[in-house]
Amino acid sequence: MGDRGVTRLYRWPTAAKFGSRVPKEKFYSHGTVSTAVREKFIAEVQRITWAYKVAESTINLAGSAEVPEIQVFEIDAKGSDVSEPVLTAIDKAIPFPIIFEIGRGAGDSTSVRMVAAHKKLGAGAPKLSAYFTTDWQPADGDRKPLPAAISLPALYIALLEPMTPVGIRPGEDMSEVAVRLETVRKLEREIAALERKLRTEPQFNRKVELRRALKTKQAELAVLVER
Repeated sequence: MGDRGVTRLYRWPTAAKFGSRVPKEKFYSHGTVSTAVREKFIAEVQRITWAYKVAESTINLAGSAEVPEIQVFEIDAKGSDVSEPVLTAIDKAIPFPIIFEIGRGAGDSTSVRMVAAHKKLGAGAPKLSAYFTTDWQPADGDRKPLPAAISLPALYIALLEPMTPVGIRPGEDMSEVAVRLETVRKLEREIAALERKLRTEPQFNRKVELRRALKTKQAELAVLVER
């Protein structure tokens, strides 16, 4: 699995700084957002800042129809985290790939995690994968320079890769990684269910069958997470 504990926060280029505060009401005031998600915005989000606009005009890397720009949004949490429905609502409202940095705590105990879904632009609403995330990191820790890349699409993949627990294989694009990750998560749920059954199953023969099924699922999982 990916080494998510390593520092993965980036030093975003000064030239790309945007620094515009966005009222959270902009994302939940229109009718497409459910009452439950609106309540999550109110309960979980302190402040949303459109922090950086990573584009050809700001960092001199060419974009494409799929990745015309990459936006960096900073979200200050009221409590311990911000949930995925909130991120999804923001992602659906902004027609560019977004990297989120969620901050929590105050003073020396402030921590940040970077989180993003692979966003596929096209006709109609953008398609979002499951969300990938780093672990929580100290907000005042050292940040890494941006990964070397020859274009914005290549940079987007390089930013997402450290967050994916399965890694990117040669020749694989992020859509394929997202599909593989969905399968991994499904297998992990099935393995957990089999382990629970195994602990409570009184019959020996049935235990043998469950162990066999568990080994098969674990072998399938091992293949999927290999880099």
